[in-house]
Amino acid sequence: MIKNVVFDFGQVLVHFEPLYMTKKYIEDENEAQAAAEVIFDRLYWDRLDEGTIEDEEVEAGILSRLPKHLAEKAILAYRNWIYNIPEVEGMRALIERIKREKGVRVFVLSNISRYFAAHAHEIPILAEAEKCIFSAVCGHIKPHADMFAYLCESCGILPEETIFIDDNVKNIEGAKNFGIGTYLFDKDAEKLSAYLDSVL
Repeated sequence: MIKNVVFDFGQVLVHFEPLYMTKKYIEDENEAQAAAEVIFDRLYWDRLDEGTIEDEEVEAGILSRLPKHLAEKAILAYRNWIYNIPEVEGMRALIERIKREKGVRVFVLSNISRYFAAHAHEIPILAEAEKCIFSAVCGHIKPHADMFAYLCESCGILPEETIFIDDNVKNIEGAKNFGIGTYLFDKDAEKLSAYLDSVL
């Protein structure tokens, strides 16, 4: 019996679109694209998720790689990206419904930075979760088994009573290998809702 539903954050609960976030501060499409490639470079973001780099180092990298007229605006985009992540349509209503009608516990499990974790209370949809686990804070990262072990231990849940929803195939495989039920999300909240109705 499934008692717990665990959601990834980016591309599941909210849209994480680098160009969209960057264009809030840089209007020209080509310049915004160039800046987005630097701001959201995995060179930085993988380490942000791991908690092995600080924001100051990322900002220094941005400043060194972009012309000044873009770099200053790019820093604004980097510092404010968490306010430019619209919710995936239907997901908040879905969470509210399964909590109310199915009585399940809801959690969030995300590879994400300490900066985000410090501001997570400002993201309305996260208030729907009983607990949020962020990689940079807990010291573990998806898709590794220790991340799912930490999830189960810290939340007091059992793998066989849990379903994990993510948009990343590697993360899905990691959860599946740990014994957690999985669902590969494609931004279709209605389809996910129907699936949850069939298993909860």
